Amino acid sequence: MQKKRLSFSYLACMALASLLGTYLDLYFVGKQLYQFPKRPFPEIFSINIAFTLLGLPILVMIFLRCISQVNKWGKAGVILFTSLLMPIFEKLAEILGLFVHTERWQHFYTFFGYLLFLTIITLFYEGNAKQNR
Repeated sequence: MQKKRLSFSYLACMALASLLGTYLDLYFVGKQLYQFPKRPFPEIFSINIAFTLLGLPILVMIFLRCISQVNKWGKAGVILFTSLLMPIFEKLAEILGLFVHTERWQHFYTFFGYLLFLTIITLFYEGNAKQNR
């Protein structure tokens, strides 16, 4: 079996996702809209760095794999479907005690946030892939 390597476009998108996720979490935790009660190194980090440095890049890699196999409308559908799933996962994280939000936080913020986030990642990926051809 031949090993497949990650392309530069995938790695660049994973790094961008990690950076965006980290800064957005720092911003929203700083604004006290949500918090992460269970997180690695709580005395050092106010955010869940395991998610932003490992989970988010892996999820973005899976997402990019999906969108690279569909046409323009399929990409829009994958982005929309994934964005609709994220508030459900957010609610699950709350049940598991991994995430707590204030009364001011609305789950549709998560939907629109991921819709914008995934659109940015997709555009970055396509621009990068086009440039590397």
